[in-house]
Parts: sequence; C-alpha cells; structure tokens
Amino acid sequence: MPTFRVKPFLLNSASCNILLFFVYFVFPLLLGKVLAASPIMPLAIFYLSNIFILFYLFRRNYFQNRDFQLRLQSLQETINLSNVEYSKEKGNNLSLKEKNLRYNSLAKLLDKINLTLELESVTETLAQEAFSLISKNKGVCIVYLIDSQNQKLILFKNKAEREGLVIKAKEGDILDLWVLRHAAPLLIEDIRNDFRFDPDKLVLLEIRPVSSLISSPFLTENKQMGILRLDNQEAGFYSQDDLRFLVAISDLGAIAIENSELFKAAHDLAIHDSLTGLYTKDYFLGRLKEEYKRSIRQVTPLSLLMLDIDFFKKYNDQFGHTAGDIVLQKLSKVITGALTRLNPVTSRFGGEEFCVAIAGVDKMEALGIAESLRLRIEKEKIILRRSETNITVSIGIANLPEDTMDEEELIRKADKAMYQAKQQGRNKVCPI
Repeated sequence: MPTFRVKPFLLNSASCNILLFFVYFVFPLLLGKVLAASPIMPLAIFYLSNIFILFYLFRRNYFQNRDFQLRLQSLQETINLSNVEYSKEKGNNLSLKEKNLRYNSLAKLLDKINLTLELESVTETLAQEAFSLISKNKGVCIVYLIDSQNQKLILFKNKAEREGLVIKAKEGDILDLWVLRHAAPLLIEDIRNDFRFDPDKLVLLEIRPVSSLISSPFLTENKQMGILRLDNQEAGFYSQDDLRFLVAISDLGAIAIENSELFKAAHDLAIHDSLTGLYTKDYFLGRLKEEYKRSIRQVTPLSLLMLDIDFFKKYNDQFGHTAGDIVLQKLSKVITGALTRLNPVTSRFGGEEFCVAIAGVDKMEALGIAESLRLRIEKEKIILRRSETNITVSIGIANLPEDTMDEEELIRKADKAMYQAKQQGRNKVCPI
C-alpha cells in the first residue's frame, strides 16, 4: 500500500521578507483603496494599532518575565534551603550512626570489663577502649587513680600515639587537679584560648604540649576514684559529643574500679590476718608450696624460721587480752620492718607463733638473719598500761636442701628447732 508523506510548509528568509512587505506596505494601500481613503490614513491607523499591540505585548512579556524570574529565584531559594536541610540531615544521620556505633560499643566494653575483677585488667581495657573509640589511637590517653593513703593521683595506665612517650606528671598536672577539685568533666578545645588556664604557666611547669583535652572523673556516689583523660597537640580535636561519650565510659569504669577494689579488699581479708596484717596460715602454706617447687626447680636454698613469743600468757594475765593484741601487732611490725629487703613470706601461724619463709638464703645466712631479728625484737620497747616492757622470742630454723628435701618435713623440723630453743632457756635461735 503506497504511503504519502506530508511535507511541512517552511518559509525561507526571502518568503518572510515578501510576506512582511505585503503585510506592512501593500495590505494598508489595498485597504485604503477599498475604503476609498487617502493612503496615509490607513497606514497611520495600521501602524498606530501595531504600535499599541506591540507595546501591550512587550509590556505583558516584561511582567511575565519578571514573574518568571521571581518564581525562578523563589524556586532556587527553595532548592538551596532543601540542599542545606539535606546536608544537615545527612550530617545528622552520619552523627547518629556514629553515636549508635559508639554507644553500642559500650555494651561490648561492659562485657570486657566484667570478664575480670583484677584492677590491672580493668584499667587496661578502659584506657585501650577510650583511646581507640574516641581518639582513634591519636594523642595520649591517661588513667589516674587516687591513692587511698594520701589522697593523691597516681599514674596507673597510659596509651600514646608515639611509642616511648614518657608522662612526667606522675601525680597529674593542673588540668587533672582542676577535674579532681571540681569533680566534673573538662573539655578544652584550644588551651591558648581557654581563660581557665594560663598556657605560659603550663610551659613553665614543663607540661607536655597539649592543645585540646577531654577529661572525666571516676565517680561513684560522690566518691572520686581517679580520672580518665584524653589529650592531643591538635586544637579542636575533641568535641562535646566526645566528652559525653568519655563520661559514659568513665561512669562504667568507676563501677568496675570500685568492684575491683572491693574484690581486692575481700581477697586481702581472706589471705591476711585481721589483727597483724600478716598472711594467714592457709595462704602461707600455699605460698610455701610455691617457693618449695621454685627452689627445687632452680636448685636454690629455702630457709624457714619459726618464731614463738616467750611467756606470752603473762602479758594477757598481767595486762589483759588487749595487751596481748598489742604485743602481736608490735611483733609483726618489727618482723616486717627487719626483713623487708629479703622479700620474705611472713605469716601468723597460730596464736603467738609466726613463720617466715626466705628464698635464696642458706642455713648459715638464715642463722645470722634470725639472730639479728631476735636482738632487734628484744630491744624493742612496748608500752602496756603506761608500763614499759619488752618481749623476747624463741626461733627455730630449718633449711632446704641441707635439712630436708620434703616441704612438710621442713615445717616439722623448724617447729622442732623452735621447741629446742625454748627448752634451752628461751630467747634463743636454734637450728635443727
């Protein structure tokens, strides 16, 4: 079936010129003849009407263009506002995602610090997680704990971007003391612009170069246990969100540290005699077993001293049972002070008996140590009910390997030697 194509009618430039010539010159003349009027009149009427029409069209076009530009500007403003809102929402979403990741990590952190009650492991986990999650392993992280005896900060753990960094402020600097004094978290975006601290003074105190810092105290029921601190040489490195997250970590850390200290206290009560502070008999026997195995393995001597207070009953009878407690406490302090350099294992073995295990000491050296200890105890003055007195002890000595190679027999022989000292008149040192 044949197809037909309709070609569009297009005017070229010549045709347009002819058409315009006809409309604006020929048509008015023909119109004048038809109306039997002078050619000038129709031309004037025609051109004037065209001028008004063109004016109207230009005017309408002008207002349309102006409205269009206004609408275009309004749309552009709307687009710009939308872009700003989009960027803001996008930033908020990223921030929320980061916060979710951070706070989800708190649950993992809680699991990690609950794996152990050892203070060393707890503080190591806190320092590592804070340094990684907040600082991205940049700058320095420091954990300070408060020494319960003098209420001063002590450097306990630190993490640093630069290996081998030495923290000179072992008891904290003025920034740490501010946190300790106010019991509140601290954020420093730029130390040079912070009115609370004089940067020149920090330089004079030879404090490490620090530009930005976040620090939070370990607080439990208004009890301060230490400080968790992050700092960096770059200004503006930490934000308010970083500080809030650090506070959340330190809150968990405070509970974990308190639990660790309670565990340590309970453990100390279990292995230490409540009156003298020396090891209990059960714990001493366990430690003696360890020292025995080490001596056998390393082929080194092990000496055991068994001490008994002479005429201990007379102190109780003459001065009362409280006096007996004072005597036991005094003797334990003398033993501890006299033998500290030897790193002994010392125990209240029962009643008024004491046991001291000294590794790496042969029998002859142990005799000299025991005699020196006996003389020191004899010279020590004790005040009981305003009366000055002193105590004496009988000491028995047994040594591994000279006297025995058996752990239990070592105790029996030391005990036997002590009774020999008593039978020989007391206030003596007797080897087996």
